[in-house]
Amino acid sequence: MKNLLRLSVFIFFFFYAPFLYAFSQDEETNIKIYEDVGPSVVNIVSTTVSYDYFYNTVPSTGAGSGIIIDKRGYIVTNYHVIEGARSLDVTLFDGTKFKAEVVGTDPGDDLAVVKIKAPLSKLIPAPIGESSNLKVGQKVLAIGNPFGLEKTLTVGIISSLGRTMRATNGRLINGIIQTDAAINPGNSGGPLLNNEGKMIGVNTAIFSPVGASIGIGFAIPVNTVKKVLNQLIEKGYVSRPWLGIAGQNIDETDARLLGLSSGGVLIADIYKGSPAEKAGLKGSTKNVRIGNLIIAAGGDLITGLNGKKIKSMDEFNDMMDEFEVNQTITLGIIRGKQPMSLKIRLDEMPRGK
Repeated sequence: MKNLLRLSVFIFFFFYAPFLYAFSQDEETNIKIYEDVGPSVVNIVSTTVSYDYFYNTVPSTGAGSGIIIDKRGYIVTNYHVIEGARSLDVTLFDGTKFKAEVVGTDPGDDLAVVKIKAPLSKLIPAPIGESSNLKVGQKVLAIGNPFGLEKTLTVGIISSLGRTMRATNGRLINGIIQTDAAINPGNSGGPLLNNEGKMIGVNTAIFSPVGASIGIGFAIPVNTVKKVLNQLIEKGYVSRPWLGIAGQNIDETDARLLGLSSGGVLIADIYKGSPAEKAGLKGSTKNVRIGNLIIAAGGDLITGLNGKKIKSMDEFNDMMDEFEVNQTITLGIIRGKQPMSLKIRLDEMPRGK
């Protein structure tokens, strides 16, 4: 009888114990998303070259992540992941490796597209979602290669929306998603996913005094990616309207000290051959010290754009993104103490600006 009881216990634990633990619905969702979307996420290793004291070449490598977006082999990642790369190596989820070429770059949004030549069976595009209807508190997941640890999944929530972040070229990126899902070096360029496994953002940066995740990560919204993607693939860059000025913010206090009637953007410099130069806008003629600050003075002060008041250069750049190349704008300025209105036709921004 005892032997029969022991045999029954053995059979029960051997055959049925593995099924006693059932995954929760949330765990099952996480597992399914990882299994479904994981094969769309790649590891990108970039090789750059610098020079030592004796002008000998010194190669160095960096790593990031990327997202396969279609069967042609196009992969979206961050611009800073591939910036300055002499060569790019992409490792797929199954461990196979391919050389990649840069197709297009958008430093202003910290985005880039690279391409690999791989069998169609290995190219599994990630499902693309929508970022205009996100809510603080909703669940998100990140897949990437933090610190070179490939195929890593982290889970969190959207902590905030509408953050701003400065790109490497100085341009302000708006609408940034903040999340507490762990994002570390190497996660850059990987997808931020919603609970349906659809990409809602591209993980791009963290805020951390220690260089690792403290629960403050940032992602570029997927709608920004969708807006520029075709241009990056077809043209290799993003066509943006360009006025051709360098400006300095003037608040109401600085305006009074400079004898100006309003704050706005003081034109410090004008690019040669730009629409601003053709329209006759005036750059600064002198520098003035106000406290510990040196402020450009003597140039035109931009106070409005198409009837909307302008308070800062970032605000001006944001509004410029709403226009198209070759579109005519109406610029409100103050020259000396005289308010003026100028109509200016915008050119395409030259590469590298």
